Amino acid sequence: MPELPEVEVVKKSLVKRILRKKIKKIRINNSSLRYKVNIKKINLLINKKILNISRKSKYIIINFENSYSLIIHLGMTGRFYFQDKNFLQKTSFYFNLNDNNNIHDHIIFSISNSLKLIYNDIRRFGFLIVKKTSFLEQIKCLKNLGPEPLSKDFNVSSFRIIKRNSIVIKNLLMNQSFVSGLGNIYVNEILFKSKIHPEKPIKELGIKELKKIVKNTKYLLRKAITLGGSSIRNFKNTGGRTGKFQDNFKVYGREGKLCKTYNCKFKILRVMTNNRSSFYCPSCQKEH
Repeated sequence: MPELPEVEVVKKSLVKRILRKKIKKIRINNSSLRYKVNIKKINLLINKKILNISRKSKYIIINFENSYSLIIHLGMTGRFYFQDKNFLQKTSFYFNLNDNNNIHDHIIFSISNSLKLIYNDIRRFGFLIVKKTSFLEQIKCLKNLGPEPLSKDFNVSSFRIIKRNSIVIKNLLMNQSFVSGLGNIYVNEILFKSKIHPEKPIKELGIKELKKIVKNTKYLLRKAITLGGSSIRNFKNTGGRTGKFQDNFKVYGREGKLCKTYNCKFKILRVMTNNRSSFYCPSCQKEH
């Protein structure tokens, strides 16, 4: 599933191509996404100028001049791509060069006579919903989100309210009401860089360890965004470039491979934490 850096990359590509432009036409090929597309509401966006495109957690929010907003979540396999005459420009987290089947092109936004923005989703777990802009903070999927990890609101003080809790650190960082936008890839990498075992209870972490988590969270997310995110299969942004952060993975997806820490002779292990794979080095990330 795309995490904060990948969604940020998609958002930036949308800003570059469609900000201040109008949607001329919307074609719905399949309205059965995670939530059924409300055709009447989405048609309210036709011939309305796009005023702003932002990201909140893993959501993309597009504000229009008629005070309506389009909220987008890519789910597991949702992706956008631009079609400009015969030229395709991918903007998604998942993109297989051999996947030319447009049967999964569910929504087509015509921006001009030549430019189209297409939403493609194989598993149809993503969604696009339209709401009044003034009601955004009341929407269930947005109102309970924790602070953005790249903001000043995410700091050591964030941990104080649950410092005596027995919840393990990985589960806490994956909790979107605690901090929003993090997922399995980046939490694994953050904990490795912080030298903290993923199943260590939060109550056993000292102030120095918490500072490391905050610092490394911001550092790795910024680095991932700069590198275009992490590519699964053949992700490309609108400029035709693949994400490069996967080349920097230290533990994620590396079960059985040697730790990349200098002089460390241990292999990366994998355990299940709350039904999600946790990757760690038993030497660099001691449990006790």
